[in-house]
Amino acid sequence: MSVDKETVKKIANLSRIAISDAEADALVPELNNILGWVEQLSEVDCSKVEPMTAVIPNKLRLRDDVVTDGDVREKILANAPAAEHGFFGVPKVIE
Repeated sequence: MSVDKETVKKIANLSRIAISDAEADALVPELNNILGWVEQLSEVDCSKVEPMTAVIPNKLRLRDDVVTDGDVREKILANAPAAEHGFFGVPKVIE
């Protein structure tokens, strides 16, 4: 796949980036070079490589899913700029 000046201008328009004609001309070879590298990567045989989510093996440290009250309402509401009747007070949004 190759990129021409019109494709660069279309991509810039979709990205909401203003570029001049000179900048578009300069980006054409750069984008074609990037696409060339991507094509080279697709030629690599990865059929014997196991998919992984991270470079190092990670184990999730799970905790028991226990529902508790927490019993810290007063401590939490102490940080609130406005607390009313045991809840966070917020400004009125709708008249």
